[in-house]
Amino acid sequence: MTKPLQVGITGGIGAGKTLITQLFSLLGVPIYYADARAKELMSTELVNPITETFGAEAFVNGILNRDYLASRVFSNQLEIEKLNAIVHPAVAVDFKNWTSKQTNATYIIKEAALLIETGSYQLLDKLIVVTSPSELRVNRIKNRDPFRTNTEIEGIISKQTSDFEKLKFADFIIKNDEVELLIPQVLKIDRLLNTL
Repeated sequence: MTKPLQVGITGGIGAGKTLITQLFSLLGVPIYYADARAKELMSTELVNPITETFGAEAFVNGILNRDYLASRVFSNQLEIEKLNAIVHPAVAVDFKNWTSKQTNATYIIKEAALLIETGSYQLLDKLIVVTSPSELRVNRIKNRDPFRTNTEIEGIISKQTSDFEKLKFADFIIKNDEVELLIPQVLKIDRLLNTL
């Protein structure tokens, strides 16, 4: 039996990756949510290395202290690299184990915000990039995360690779601009992936 095609889906914060991925899921495509799994692993298998690296304050009553970790990490590139060195290899192993169980699928999707930035897109067969205008992204993030300030949102967006740069790596592009319909774009990519 041939293993399924491994397809990545990425896009900047607020681009709509999760919505697009849910549409593929409705078509029966197995989805690996890398960012969600990273959070789960950080609260289970990675408790010890995170505590050793960032201190006991990284957890409160056994629960990951996201605010503390964010305050330590997001303003310091070296600290980001330390956290990534703990989390990314664990996610890679978890994804490999998950993929080995998806024997009946033509293709599977790995959804992650930083597929290009981490270089992990190179381990996949195809890459879908979801694009969305900046103003729409900011509005979506505000609706989803009302606790975030405009400055914080703009800071996150500015740290991520631009859509222009991401498109250089894309095999497929989905425009989530609230003008082009999403379902026809997803169905077209699904048809193409099922013929590869």
